[in-house]
Amino acid sequence: MLLSIMIAQDVRGINQRSHICFPSHQLAKKGEKFIELPYVVKGMDVSFSGILSYIEATAEEKLKNNECTPADLCFSLQETLFAMLVEITERAMAHCDKKNVLIVGGVGCNERLQQMMQIMCSERGGKLFATDDRYCIDNGAMIAYTGLLEYANGASTPMEESTFTQRFRTDEVLATWREKESAKV
Repeated sequence: MLLSIMIAQDVRGINQRSHICFPSHQLAKKGEKFIELPYVVKGMDVSFSGILSYIEATAEEKLKNNECTPADLCFSLQETLFAMLVEITERAMAHCDKKNVLIVGGVGCNERLQQMMQIMCSERGGKLFATDDRYCIDNGAMIAYTGLLEYANGASTPMEESTFTQRFRTDEVLATWREKESAKV
């Protein structure tokens, strides 16, 4: 989802400056020129903020001077972000001695991401499993269902204690309903 939001922010910025509207993944298919963007991977951590800042600072001038097209920017953004994701996925696979990858979530629908992951998996002797597009979306129902499971199994949080964090780690969440043999719903 973060990747979807970031691409949308970058594309929205390009849209505002060039007065056009487009879905980034479709326009990326028309890109012909790769614009080098900041690429920050440290271990299994990535930083997307430099890319957003770079595009915000340079897109308008690059478009005005015909150095590139909006399609080129979308293509470059997509290639850079996906390369970073593939790199950390491969590193995680090596670290955990795994061969297969399952892609889910909204960005998982992107055919180029699937292609790049497939190449990496094949080179490692593994397989890529991409969820059917009908299920490969950022889904509020999944969040609601998890909340229902928590509530049905006795968990509740008063509204004034409810918070969120952008540094949220799913491996640090106590899911009490998973501990029970037959969680009720």
